[in-house]
Amino acid sequence: MIHKLKELYRGATPIQSLVTYYALATVAAFILLSLPCFKNPGAKISFLDTLFMAVSTISVTGLTTFPIEQVYNQGGVVLLEFLFQVGGFGITMLSTVALVIAGKRISLHQRQLIQFDMNQPRLSGMVRLVTSVFGLMIFVQIVFGVIFAAYFKATGVWTTWPTAFFHGIYVSVSSVTNAGFDVTGNSIIPFRHHYGFLFIVMILIIIGSIGYPVLIECENWAFYKFSRQTTKRKFRFSLFAKMAVFFAVFFFIVGTILIYFSEMRGTLSRQDWFDKLMTAMFYSVSSRNAGLQINDMAEFNTTTILILAILMFIGASPSSVGGGVRTTTVGIFILYMFSFIRGHNSINVFNRRIGRDDVQKAIVVVGLSTVLCVGAILILSITEDASLLSIVFEVASAFGTTGLSLGITSSLTLVGKIVIMVLMFVGRIGMLYTLLFFIPKRNRDLSYELPTEKIIIG
Repeated sequence: MIHKLKELYRGATPIQSLVTYYALATVAAFILLSLPCFKNPGAKISFLDTLFMAVSTISVTGLTTFPIEQVYNQGGVVLLEFLFQVGGFGITMLSTVALVIAGKRISLHQRQLIQFDMNQPRLSGMVRLVTSVFGLMIFVQIVFGVIFAAYFKATGVWTTWPTAFFHGIYVSVSSVTNAGFDVTGNSIIPFRHHYGFLFIVMILIIIGSIGYPVLIECENWAFYKFSRQTTKRKFRFSLFAKMAVFFAVFFFIVGTILIYFSEMRGTLSRQDWFDKLMTAMFYSVSSRNAGLQINDMAEFNTTTILILAILMFIGASPSSVGGGVRTTTVGIFILYMFSFIRGHNSINVFNRRIGRDDVQKAIVVVGLSTVLCVGAILILSITEDASLLSIVFEVASAFGTTGLSLGITSSLTLVGKIVIMVLMFVGRIGMLYTLLFFIPKRNRDLSYELPTEKIIIG
């Protein structure tokens, strides 16, 4: 039996191994979340709900079928924070860091898994990238966890230092990993008008969702800028970093404007202009992956709900803690449409040309993701007793691994929970990787080309 498993492992592609590791991590999370020591006395959760929770934590989504504060104790919340790290950082990153700390050699297969898990084009520099990202993210979580703890204690939100630190670290970890799980029953609604707090939370969400390679390039740029070397080689940001930042800013601005004007006569009508702007900005950031909320989602009108659903479907940047279609994927898709309309044969941006393979991948991912979500909406519209708007919002939230909901998660049927779990898992792994897991890519170089024939389109 063990011999056969070793043969399967050796014969598996890096993508198949990666998806398998995430599936095994979900099983491990399920076992841990089932242990009584992490639950409040008398709390009982069904097998399916625990599995749903395990998938949601490993995919760092935030959707739950039960109130977390009523089921899990403080030990359970600490366990959730650990699972956020597993899902946010990724299996390969944590295992690589563990091997480096233990002084073990990183194998070629392990490096290939890191490459695929972090969507990197080159195999070189993988270990350095992983250790740098891990160190940076842990540093950010601890520093801002302490800042939040001091803020909670100073404002009297939590009266004792241990409690303030407990919740401060949780908010920091939840924000950076974009988990968005609500362990108090009110998310961060009590801080609705604490603008400094909300601004820092938004910054942490952006740090987690902008993409690990972007963070490392920014770190390298800072060292380059402030180093004392007299002779410096010119620093150049990669095309990925430029596009990831550009489209993150683009979708943030567009989302803010749309939410602001959509709710001017709705939920935000009684607020001053700055409060309106902060609310619109916060949801433009949070909806694309974090899932934290500062008011009841049911207060928003239909237009705003649809805007948030679109932002959740887009998701975060590749090689980050986020899910969804990913910003650069949608960005390339938009650029391709404009290039096609203008009659250009290639996509040129930032004095670089985007490769045809990347354009094809973007079109395939957007198309397949749309088909998957539409299919899920059709299934849930049959099985669930909920409005179509709530179903669309739930599907977008699950696929974007966001965690926002209009309150139908707890009432999902058996089929509904399975559909949402699949969406969360696929949203975290990535549509293209999920497809390649079942249909491995085979390169075939044909020595001939078939005749071309035009067909009618449009």
